[in-house]
Amino acid sequence: MSQSYNIRVVIVDDNDDFREGLFHFLNFSTGFEVVGCFANPIDIVENITRTQPDVILMDIDMPRITGIEAVKLLKAHFKRLHILMLTVFEDEDRVFKAMQAGAIGYLLKKTPPQKVLEAIQEVMDGGAPMSPLIARKVVQFFSKTAPADYNLTPKELEVLRWLVEGLSYKLIAVELKLSIDTVRTHLKNIYDKLHVKSNTEAVVKAVRDRIV
Repeated sequence: MSQSYNIRVVIVDDNDDFREGLFHFLNFSTGFEVVGCFANPIDIVENITRTQPDVILMDIDMPRITGIEAVKLLKAHFKRLHILMLTVFEDEDRVFKAMQAGAIGYLLKKTPPQKVLEAIQEVMDGGAPMSPLIARKVVQFFSKTAPADYNLTPKELEVLRWLVEGLSYKLIAVELKLSIDTVRTHLKNIYDKLHVKSNTEAVVKAVRDRIV
């Protein structure tokens, strides 16, 4: 891991065995620290205010409040919080509702633990990770829609294409031989033209409208 500090992680999942197993795996992994484990998101705003995580791993199907409802609540209070869905559900409806609510990525629980670590790091590097199956479903779901024209420049299209592929700002800069600041400038222009406010929204819109 390149960071000199531990990435602070909160786990929200009502499956005791899964939650505890993930807790121990992350805490024994260099560069990661679990600062909170919760069986449901009932007091999620208070818990996140207290624990101050960098990334939340959020299940979907939980009692009283679903993970998607929790994402909406959290994004209303913490605009810059990174929330990564980690769930068994593969259907398009839940995937897109989670993304629209503000989740930065979507992983299935069958994802190998090491890949979960990589996804958390990718989120911190500016990426929007998805399990391969979920990424394919996203593409298939919108494959019949007509492509839209948002007047993106060729370079902006290249940046957006790599963003859809899940690359971080740093890796996009390497691929296109640009500085990170230049990549950020292109992304700001992309956000303005697509009328979105985040990586996830840009990726969803790019796939939905077949921009790339």
